[in-house]
Amino acid sequence: MGLLVDGKWIADEPTVQTAAKDGQYRRADSVIRSWVTADGSAGPSGEGGFPAAKGRYHIYVAINCPWAHRTMIFRLLKGLSDVISMSYVLPRRDSRGWIFDNIDPDFVDHLFGKNALYEIYQQGHPDYTGRVTVPVLWDKERGVIVNNESSEIIRMLNTEFAAFTDDDKDYYPEAARAEIDSWNERIYATVNNGVYRTGFAKTQEAYETSFDALFDTLDALDQHLGKNRYIAGDQITEADWRLFPTLVRFDSAYYGAFKCNLRRLMDYPNLWPYTRELFQVPGIGETVHPQIYKAGYYSKSAERNPSGIVPKGPIIDFTEAHGRGAT
Repeated sequence: MGLLVDGKWIADEPTVQTAAKDGQYRRADSVIRSWVTADGSAGPSGEGGFPAAKGRYHIYVAINCPWAHRTMIFRLLKGLSDVISMSYVLPRRDSRGWIFDNIDPDFVDHLFGKNALYEIYQQGHPDYTGRVTVPVLWDKERGVIVNNESSEIIRMLNTEFAAFTDDDKDYYPEAARAEIDSWNERIYATVNNGVYRTGFAKTQEAYETSFDALFDTLDALDQHLGKNRYIAGDQITEADWRLFPTLVRFDSAYYGAFKCNLRRLMDYPNLWPYTRELFQVPGIGETVHPQIYKAGYYSKSAERNPSGIVPKGPIIDFTEAHGRGAT
C-alpha cells in the first residue's frame, strides 16, 4: 500500500507490517486531527484557526472506501454540496497508493491537478509520516489538511456548518449520545474494522476470533433492530450512518473477498430491511456503487485473489420495499 516517511513516499514497505505476531490485523490511527468549528476555536483535538466558511474546504474521497463513504453521506444529508467541494480518487490503488486520473473528469484533483493523493499530503504536511488515507478534509486558505479521521469529519459536517445549510437535523443528539457512543465503539471494533480484521488475518486463530466477534455483533444488531426502528431508537443517528457503509458492501464484497461467510446480510430478517430503508433515504442510493466495490475488493492480490477475477454476482436489490414504515 505504501506510506510516507518524513514526507517521502515509500511504495514498498517490507518492514511495515499490518498484522502483529499474533496474526491480528492492526489499523493505524489517523494522524491529522484538527477540527473545523463554527467560530474557528480549537475542537476536541488539534489546533484552532479553522472557522467554518462556504467554499473554504475540500474533501478527497474514494467511492469504494467505507470510511470515506461516511463523509459523502453527511455532506449530502446536511445539504453541504455547494459549501464544501469534493474530489474523487480512482477506486483503485497502484504503487503510488490512491491516485487520480486527470483525464477523466470524474477522478480529477480539482485543486492542484496532482497525480496521487500522497502529493496532497506532501503539499500540506512536508514532514508527514504515516498512511495516506481517505477521507481528507483540506483547508484551501491555509493550504493544509485539517483532518483525515472520518468519525471526526462527520461530526464537523453535522454541526459546525449550520450557518450555511437549511438542514437542522442533528445526527448526534445529546439525549442519545451515550447509546450512540456505546454502539459506535462496538460496531467499529467488530464490524466496521471487524471485516478487515477478518479478511486480513494472518492466522486461523486470528481469523476465527474476528469472524466470531463480527457475527456476534451482527446477530445482536439484528435482534436490537427487531425492537427498535434505528440503533438509538426512533431517529436515524450517526450510529446508523457509520454502520451503513459496511452493511451495503457486505454481500458484494466482505462475504466472499474477506471470508465473512457465516451469513449474508440478506439472511438477516431485520438488518436487511433496515439497510434497504437507509439506502432509500433520498440521495443515499446515489452514493452506493456495488460494482465498484467488487472491482476494488476483488482486485488482483497475491494473497487474496491472485487471478484478479471479479465475481458477477450476487444480485442485490436495495430498492425493494423495506416494509419498515415511512422513511
